[in-house]
Amino acid sequence: MDKIWLKSYPPGVPADIDPNQYRSLVHLLEESFQKYADRNAFVCMDKFLSYRELDEHSRRMGAWLQSRGMKPGARVAIMMPNVLQYPVAIAAILRAGYTVVNVNPLYTARELEHQLVDSGAEAIIILENFATTLEQVLSRTSVKHIIVASMGEMLGGAKGVIVNLVVRHVKKMVPAFSLPNAVRFKEALGHAKSMKLTPVELKNEDVAFLQYTGGTTGISKGASLTHRNVIANLLQVEAWSVPVMGQLDNAVIVCALPLYHIFALTVCAMWGMRSGATNVLIPNPRDIGGFIRELTKYKFNILPAVNTLYNALVNHPDFAELDFSHLKLCLGGGMAVQQAVNDKWLKVTGVGIIEGYGLSETAPVASCNRVTNKGFTGTIGLPLPSTDLTILDDDGNELPLGQAGEIAIRGPQVMAGYWNRPDETAKVMTPDGYFKSGDVGVMDADGFVKIVDRKKDMILVSGFNVYPNELEAVIAAHPGVLECACIGVPDEHSGEAVKVFVVRKDPNLTQEALMAYCKENLTGYKKPKYIEFRDELPKTNVGKILRRVLRDEVKPGDKKAA
Repeated sequence: MDKIWLKSYPPGVPADIDPNQYRSLVHLLEESFQKYADRNAFVCMDKFLSYRELDEHSRRMGAWLQSRGMKPGARVAIMMPNVLQYPVAIAAILRAGYTVVNVNPLYTARELEHQLVDSGAEAIIILENFATTLEQVLSRTSVKHIIVASMGEMLGGAKGVIVNLVVRHVKKMVPAFSLPNAVRFKEALGHAKSMKLTPVELKNEDVAFLQYTGGTTGISKGASLTHRNVIANLLQVEAWSVPVMGQLDNAVIVCALPLYHIFALTVCAMWGMRSGATNVLIPNPRDIGGFIRELTKYKFNILPAVNTLYNALVNHPDFAELDFSHLKLCLGGGMAVQQAVNDKWLKVTGVGIIEGYGLSETAPVASCNRVTNKGFTGTIGLPLPSTDLTILDDDGNELPLGQAGEIAIRGPQVMAGYWNRPDETAKVMTPDGYFKSGDVGVMDADGFVKIVDRKKDMILVSGFNVYPNELEAVIAAHPGVLECACIGVPDEHSGEAVKVFVVRKDPNLTQEALMAYCKENLTGYKKPKYIEFRDELPKTNVGKILRRVLRDEVKPGDKKAA
């Protein structure tokens, strides 16, 4: 397909970037450490970490890891929430010549074992709060070296009162564990004072991150992201954001999404370090009140989030009292941004949510709306510089503009493949290098792409395709609805029928009233046949609503499920 989207690019955004301008991510990071040495790189619970300190700490931790005798390319896992040790660990692992394996700290023992075994991780850096999970599976993994971090140890420069409060509170949440050969994070840094980091000659094709997919489509697989993949995406995001970032120096990024997730990893941590920004780390964004109190301390410029987090923030009574005069860019990804959420967010903050699109397999950003937008577009925007995007039919043939099919992406940010799974890689990569996303979309004549839905989420009602994203956007716009999710349930007459799960904002909202609203706003076959009110919806730790969990609750012939 011709790059018809280039005509819609904002002024100043190039058609291409050069992912080969850095030898590796280490080259890129060390440039930033020197260039921005006196700036603050990260802050968590009032404790700041400068680029100079990040340089020194990661150099030491990298030397300590090398002293364990692991060969270049060895996998080192990180299992922590958003704390100051996380960026230190990322930089240390990369500088030592190893591969980062990001692990969700809330994983069960079964999930952790799968990821450690699948990746072949030889070492892990873990927050003590989650050490009991590791203890349960350690003997069945290849992990030989363990570094245990604690919330209090990186707060030495903060006020004593803050340290005491944090340590007392966090210690209550640390179950007893036994990992006899483990070393404390602070001790490892101390031991490495006299050690020297041995520079490793890395190539752009070397794997920097094993980024495991969420597992919502089956067995969790590790997307092999090379140094070149991540460098490319950083440069693509940087180029795309010029119309806004060109006005900012020493930006403040709110990092509320977890760093183990590819969205926060690239768009918050890595992009922040690339641009000399300060990342405000939020360890627990589910505490919306506490999150908002943290925001009162900073003149924040950039706030990436998923739709559910934007929704929770803007519906909190304290949120509107914040100072938004410095806010320039709100990036939405991970799930569809709903117009009702965007409109309210824009009204309160004065800044629209810029929706983008990507996957773990694309490092992650593949497309984005123009950063100067304020109004809701209902699209995932335009392919980023150096990115090709096409729409394929079920046989892999390119479809004409305006026809819905599978979104396929080609560019320097597309993964090298799934770790040790050539069969799974072959299923998603075309012979000419496109990654098949599994998402259904359509491209218009200006190059803008609209997501229709995931293939597997599509509901077939009497032969008509019904896409949950559309229904959820309509239902979420009802003033009495806080959140909703739609699935298909078995139906003897139509094959499938639509069922919607709703969390009420107005406790007086009834099924009858919501049904009447749907009848008014949706064509006949799209209307839900069933409505179920719930106190909450199942979500991933990133905030994505899990339709899969809701579908699993519905069994054929189960009248109560409907």
